[in-house]
Amino acid sequence: MDFGLVLQTDPPASQVVSLMKRAERNGFRYGWTFDSAVLWQEPFVIYSQILANTQKMHIGPMVTNPGTRTWEVTASTFATLNDMYGNRTVCGIGRGDSAMRVAGRKPNTLARLGEAIEVIRDLAEGREATVDGNPIRIPWVKGGKLPVWMAAYGPKALALAGAKADGFILQLADLYLTEWMVQAVREAAAAAGRDPAAITICVAAPAYVSDDLGHARDQCRWFGGMVGNHVADLVSRYGEHSSMVPEALTEYIKARQGYDYSHHGRAGNPSTDFVPDEIVDRFCLLGPAEAHIEKLRALRDLGVDQFAVYDMHDAREATIDAYGSRIIPAVNAG
Repeated sequence: MDFGLVLQTDPPASQVVSLMKRAERNGFRYGWTFDSAVLWQEPFVIYSQILANTQKMHIGPMVTNPGTRTWEVTASTFATLNDMYGNRTVCGIGRGDSAMRVAGRKPNTLARLGEAIEVIRDLAEGREATVDGNPIRIPWVKGGKLPVWMAAYGPKALALAGAKADGFILQLADLYLTEWMVQAVREAAAAAGRDPAAITICVAAPAYVSDDLGHARDQCRWFGGMVGNHVADLVSRYGEHSSMVPEALTEYIKARQGYDYSHHGRAGNPSTDFVPDEIVDRFCLLGPAEAHIEKLRALRDLGVDQFAVYDMHDAREATIDAYGSRIIPAVNAG
């Protein structure tokens, strides 16, 4: 199993670079960041420094979207980084939550997202693609490679990921929901004539290594609120008791009162008081190292290829080091 580190690009950027360097030393092979231009610093500027200061780590957004940058700019940016540092980028992409809503826009449609996945990948790999009705190609790209991984929760988004994406990003670590969603993606891939096993499965969630479970929960409760923001969209689209969305995903948001993006992805987010301990335990990896190892092995058995650690809490360095010294070696040893 591969491991990734997920950070927000809070200033100073030098700290983001430092944490990524620390992660690579501890066996992490992927480095991810949020991508929301108003809330945090511009990630693609920082990616260049991360790539320059690491040896093999692959870097990308978790996730960008088709609405905040034109597609040829996104593709050219990835292609430039790949040309400079040797095809070490991954394009994580989704409909756009905070990046779009904070700027007063609605998230992108799935139709637009599906088109963008193909256009960005084609352009970044040197092939011709049609943008706004015009065929274009980036002439200087030679040997470029850009895997595009799509984040999804709902049935139509899962189907799109299976049909078009190189990888699937699931932003929660609940075992039941992981199994359900991975199966949906693979079935969609098979229906589209693709090899289901060729789609990389990445589960991303907060991890906190500690014997103090109460404190760990409080530091990671924000994640249930962030996921709940996406679940609320599903409920509005499919209904509260739709057979298309598992009740295990939708039940807990009944007490949700709204969401304040100024605290998005941060410990102590006041918009997440509705998230019960049970959801924090199911969606995250908490407790002593042995508990992490057990759950990661279970995720691996469900077909998960990468676990990406959301490291937004008060023990960032300690979590990276604990994973490097105890958890990653144990998971990959058996």
